[in-house]
Formats: sequence, structure tokens, C-alpha cells
Amino acid sequence: MMHRPNWDDYRFVLAVARSGSVSGAARELGVNHATVLRRVAAIEKRLGVELFEKSVRGYDIAPEKLRLIEAAREVEAAVGAVERLAQVGEAPLAGVIRVTSTDTFCQTVLPKLLARLSAHESGHGHELSFELLSTNSHLDLSRLHADVTVRPTYKLPDDLFGDMATQMAFGFYASSEAVPEDHWLGLTGGIGRSHAGQKLREELERRRVHFMAASDSFLTLRALAEEGMGRVMLPVFMGNASKMLRRITPVLEVPPVPIFVASHVDLADAPRLRQARSRIALALEAEEDFLMGLENVSPASELTEA
Repeated sequence: MMHRPNWDDYRFVLAVARSGSVSGAARELGVNHATVLRRVAAIEKRLGVELFEKSVRGYDIAPEKLRLIEAAREVEAAVGAVERLAQVGEAPLAGVIRVTSTDTFCQTVLPKLLARLSAHESGHGHELSFELLSTNSHLDLSRLHADVTVRPTYKLPDDLFGDMATQMAFGFYASSEAVPEDHWLGLTGGIGRSHAGQKLREELERRRVHFMAASDSFLTLRALAEEGMGRVMLPVFMGNASKMLRRITPVLEVPPVPIFVASHVDLADAPRLRQARSRIALALEAEEDFLMGLENVSPASELTEA
């Protein structure tokens, strides 16, 4: 009969999964490199499976082992909450939640929301923390680089499952009327491939404008526009917040972009991730007027300052 691993064995596996390396897991657990290697190898032998794909980049979770790792993470959260779960009420959201989004959201929207969620859970005695991963390219959630993605898009790809939480409007801006009408800033990379980015490029190319600069980041585009380098399309909550930019006449109508909160489709029903998505989506829903440019102050800012 196969020896059944105890919970302590899984701590080593999850630490490697979180950090992506044996050395990172060793630092997290306060043990040496060899101990981590030995414990991971032992549990793989007892289970009869290889949990990780080893490469020069580190330790990636083998795609077919996603469910096993997530099940272990559910156990991790449950072990930490066993006494609290005996109380009447909603099960706590606990543990580490990895959230990925664009640099715009990671720097201007999500920090206040996640801080509020973390403070709320900590105030009820629950240990909750977040890892916020900022990238304008799409992380591969099939390897658990992140648990939840907050993604502005008109349609989720087939490998993601989630719900629309809110929506975001775009506006057009320039530092002053002196910026020539044919001087523009272009969108490249992920934001350039978006529906709004493609429509803008087509319209500007039709008008034969001069692209004075371009970027794959709305934060960078705003900074370039503030220096007077060209006219620009920005999320309205970003453009309206700038004291150096003014609204200009739109060159085309851009429909609001839905904001989805999603997880990898294979893990969408995991209770911990379903709960995390729900909490983040509700917090984002409260920001809709701000994201649509109907108010200049985020409700999260007001609550944080209060």
C-alpha cells in the first residue's frame, strides 16, 4: 500500500509552485536547498507522478497536474482556517491569491481594491495576501503563473472562464490645442492588438497622421501626451485624472470595454478561486462610475482615506 503523504509534505510542493524555484521555496520555508529537493522528490515518488517540469527557467507545474496542485492549495487554506470555519458565517478568503492585470490596472485601480479586501479579511482574523503581477501581455494561467486575471477585453479567450465585473470608457486627450491635429501617439503591443487599438490605428492611418511616438502602456502614453508629443486615446479615468491634459474631440466612437475577472477554465470551479473572483468582481463593480469617467474619485480611494 502506498504511504499516504502528510500535510507537511505538501508545504514543500506548494512553496516550489509559488516561487517557481527550489531556492525560492527554501527561503520561504527557512530550510536549505537540499531539503526542498529531497521532500519534493519523496512526495513525487510516493504519488508516482512528476509534479513539475524542470527547465532553465525554473520549476513549472506540469499542465496535467494543475488540478492536483490546486487541490493541495485548497487544503492549505482549509488547514489555516479550520477553527474559524467552525463559526457560523461565510467561509473566509484566505491564503495567497495571485492576481494579474495590465500595468494600468495594477498601478491605478487594483492596489486600493486589494488593500481594502485584505484589510477586511485581516480584520476578521483571516490571513489573506495578494501577489499583483503587472503585465500587458497575457500570462499563461494554465501553469498557475496567476490565479485570477482582471482583463479588459470584449471577449475572453477559450482557456479562461469568468464574469464581466464592470466596464471602462475611453477618451481622447492632448496637452493643449497647440498640438497639431495630425500629431498622434500610437498604441503598440497588447493594447495595440486590442479591438479599440486596432480601430484607432485604422482610423488614424486613413487620416494619414504622423505618429510622433508609440507605446504598449497607457501610463507611458499619458506621460508622452503630457509632454506635448501628440494626441492620444486613454482610459477616461486616467486622462481625466491628469492636470496637464484636456479632452479633445474624438476621432471615432469607441464602445466601453468590459472588464472580466477570470481564472483558467480547468480551475474555474475551485472554491477558493471562485470566491476570490467574486470578491474582486464586486469591488470592481463599485468602481464603474469612476472607470466610465462619470466621477473623478475612486470609491476605493474615499474608503481608504476615511
